[in-house]
Amino acid sequence: MFYEDKIWIGTAGDKKVSILPKMANRHGLIAGATGTGKTVTLKVLAESFSDAGVPVFLVDIKGDLSGMCKAGVDSEDMSKRISYFGLEEAGFSFKEYPTTFWDIYCESGIPLRTTVSEMGPILLAKLMNLNDTQADILTCLFKMADDEELLLVDIKDLKAMLQYASDNASELSKQYGNITKQSVAAIIRGVVALEAAGGDMYFTEPGINIRDFFKTGLDGRGTINVLDARKLVKDQTLYSAFLLYLLSELFETLPEVGDMEKPRMIFFFDEAHLLFDDISKVLRQKIEQIVKLIRSKGVGVYFCTQNPRDIPDEVLAQLGNKIEHALHAYTPAEERAVKTAADSFRANPEFDTKKAIMELGVGEALVSVLDEEGVPTMVERCRILPPRSFMGAIDESEKESIYKADNLYITYKDTVDPDSAFEFLERLKSQQEFAAKEAEEAALAQKEADKQAALEAKEAEKAAKEKERAEAAKKRKVKSAAGSVASSAAGTIGREFGKSIGGKVGGKFGKTLGGNLAAQLGRSIMGTFFK
Repeated sequence: MFYEDKIWIGTAGDKKVSILPKMANRHGLIAGATGTGKTVTLKVLAESFSDAGVPVFLVDIKGDLSGMCKAGVDSEDMSKRISYFGLEEAGFSFKEYPTTFWDIYCESGIPLRTTVSEMGPILLAKLMNLNDTQADILTCLFKMADDEELLLVDIKDLKAMLQYASDNASELSKQYGNITKQSVAAIIRGVVALEAAGGDMYFTEPGINIRDFFKTGLDGRGTINVLDARKLVKDQTLYSAFLLYLLSELFETLPEVGDMEKPRMIFFFDEAHLLFDDISKVLRQKIEQIVKLIRSKGVGVYFCTQNPRDIPDEVLAQLGNKIEHALHAYTPAEERAVKTAADSFRANPEFDTKKAIMELGVGEALVSVLDEEGVPTMVERCRILPPRSFMGAIDESEKESIYKADNLYITYKDTVDPDSAFEFLERLKSQQEFAAKEAEEAALAQKEADKQAALEAKEAEKAAKEKERAEAAKKRKVKSAAGSVASSAAGTIGREFGKSIGGKVGGKFGKTLGGNLAAQLGRSIMGTFFK
């Protein structure tokens, strides 16, 4: 309850125990065993911050926080508690709170989405349970996308980039380091598993504008943003990664404001142990950095968990406002856990802190907050105030009518598929395939041209040889004809000459001999002439 400009948590006897609004961004812890009243405490704080005009973001694990949009109902037990705290004098009344319902599965609230680029490689590596080498390659993939000014919006963009990296691993390794096809294949398997888990629904446009969480109602009260996590929490990795993403967005988006009179926003992180289970050193350092620095952005983070041991010491040390419900100690390990929780408080000489933790009843808690100087107050044993809104869940149809009437529902209900990495790489692939086809066709055409040229050259060579043979034959024919004519003429001349000579030499024999010799001599002379 917001009373006397303070976040009134409960009472320790006659003393009101409250969080100062200007110290609320120093973060806080709500811890305690199951059934000890953590959810009621969370509701009381959320309502009080809303009354103070501070927007709230909280996670509904069991579905029973949806009742914040509806006024509470009086009962005998509630009347006794109102009387015990003297709330009538403080102006207590049951009332509903301005509530916006969100759901990343788009089933029980306004769709809460983001893009692959906004999630970033570190959280995606956690989501896909990648080893260090694979996580480094994923980081290189994001660097490639930035260098080429490519948008990584949805799962198909991420798969397209991975396939491109695999197809061009040798060339890309020269610029981005060793990129093995085996590691890329392992990342692709992780992406497929993420897609099967519903990644195609929450990795898409329009991504959430973090400033839409900062609405206030017409009466100035801060909006209570309720994330339906009944289904989400079943995937513990996605649950922690998505909520850490929201914190990262707040950290990176909001400007520095230093100390304020009241926070810009309060973020309740339920089942906080899921955030720190099986995380890498890099991710743990990122969480520590956000928790340490986000208070300067005017945001307070309150972790809700069963045991303070669930929170790393580096983070626990940053939580100035602590509310510890009952813890049980049935084993030596649990005994040490109770002692650790007790030692985290500034001791109160009026009671034994360790013993008190184990004696607390439902609705009771040990509380220590920061004073005006930022110093933790002595721990007080308090009874927690009752909430003003409805205890329990509202009907799903009633819930649907509320979030569908919200103006933000129109903004986020329909998905958008922008021109991003997938489309660019598809065009690039088509261009490369077209160029390859053209090159192949050009090569085939050149091959045909070369083949035709070779055939024509062969035909030309054959024709030349035929021509040469024809000319040679013709020459031989002319030579033969000329030789015959010459031989005949020479023979006739020779015989006549021989007859003339032979007749003078020796009658008939002399004529014959002279004719033959003359003929041979004539043919020889004529043959030489016509050769």
